[in-house]
Amino acid sequence: MSLESLTEAIRAQAALNPPLGYKVKFDLGGEGIIFWDGTGPTPEVSNEEAGAADTVMTMNEADLQSLVNGTLDPQLAYMTGKLKVEGSLGVALKLAGMMGD
Repeated sequence: MSLESLTEAIRAQAALNPPLGYKVKFDLGGEGIIFWDGTGPTPEVSNEEAGAADTVMTMNEADLQSLVNGTLDPQLAYMTGKLKVEGSLGVALKLAGMMGD
């Protein structure tokens, strides 16, 4: 799955859920970033940073794809080091609950 298709998948997930209330950056290393600004009435998801993120989730593209598809448990990913979280762990857990729905 490409960065563009992952961005679209996250954009679709964001549209299905109530406002997140936070800014989250998915750092995919050299593959790019996905920035979810959930502070407004409608979520903005893009590949450009829009200010400082409340939480940065670092993982590789394949693991993010599995997380979005619901085939990777976010807590297991965190415990095994596939997912690293900087900032609010509570925001990351809230976001993880929205993924794969």
